[in-house]
Amino acid sequence: MEKYEHYYVPEQSHWPIVGAVAMFLIAAGAGLTVMQLSSEAGYGQYVLYAGFAILFYMLFGWIKNVIHESQTGLYSAQMDRSFRQGMSWFIFSEVMFFCAFFGALFYARVLSVPWLGGAGNNAMTNEVLWPTFEAVWPLLSTPAGETTQAMGWQGLPLINTLILLSSSVTIHFAHVAMEHDQRAKVKLFLGATVLLGSLFLALQVVEYIHAYKDLDLTLQAGIYGNTFFMLTGFHGMHVTLGTILLLIVLLRIFKGHLNSKQHFAFQAAAWYWHFVDVVWLCLFVFVYVL
Repeated sequence: MEKYEHYYVPEQSHWPIVGAVAMFLIAAGAGLTVMQLSSEAGYGQYVLYAGFAILFYMLFGWIKNVIHESQTGLYSAQMDRSFRQGMSWFIFSEVMFFCAFFGALFYARVLSVPWLGGAGNNAMTNEVLWPTFEAVWPLLSTPAGETTQAMGWQGLPLINTLILLSSSVTIHFAHVAMEHDQRAKVKLFLGATVLLGSLFLALQVVEYIHAYKDLDLTLQAGIYGNTFFMLTGFHGMHVTLGTILLLIVLLRIFKGHLNSKQHFAFQAAAWYWHFVDVVWLCLFVFVYVL
C-alpha cells in the first residue's frame, strides 16, 4: 500500500496584513519625508518610523510562529522543498527589483544625459532645455544651478566592499561547519558575519553623514544624488534584513535548533546574504567606480 507524506497547512494568519500595513506606512512615510526635506516641520518621519516598527514586529512574530511549527515536528520533506522554492523565487524577485533600479541608472547615464548634451539628433533638445549642459557622469550640477561632489570609491566604500566580501567568506565557513555539525565553529563564523554586517551598516551611516555635510550630496542633488541614494539606500535596507535573519539563525543555533540534516533556515539566510553581497559588488562598480 502506497504511503503518503503529510503536508502541514497552517491556520489563517494575521501577519500578512500586518506586513502590508507596515509596507504601506514605510512607502507613505518615505514619500512624505522626501517631500518635507526642505521644510522644518512635518510628520513623514514619524510615519516612516511607525512603518519600520510594525515591520520588525511582523518579522519577529511571523518567524517565531514558523520556528514553533518547525520545532514541533509539523514540517515534512515536501514542506522543506516548498520552502526552498519559495526562497528561490523570493530572491529572484529581489534580483528583478534591483535590475529595475540599475536599469534606471543605465538609462540616465547612457541615454538621458547624452540626449541632453545634444547627442544624435537631439541638438535642439540641448539648446532649448539646457544650453550650457555638459554630458558627463556623474552629473554634478542641476538645472537650478545647484552643485554637488561625487562620492569617491576609495575610503569608506572600499572598506565596506572588503567587509562584505569578508562576510561572504565567514558565512561560507559557517555553512561548511554546519554541514559537519561543528557547532562551535558555526557560532564563531556566523557571529563574525553578523558583526561584519552590523559594521557595514554603521559605516554606511557615516558615509551618508559625510555625503550630506561635506559633499552636498543629497536627495535634492539631481539625478546623480537620486540614483546614488536610491541604490545604496535600498541595498542598506536589504543588508539590515539579512543581518536580522542571520542574528535569528545564530540565536536558534545557540538554542540547539539546527543540525547538519535540518538547517534550511540557515541556508535561506546564507543565500540571501550572498545575494546582497553580489548586489553590492555591482553597486561598487557602477555607482562608485565607473
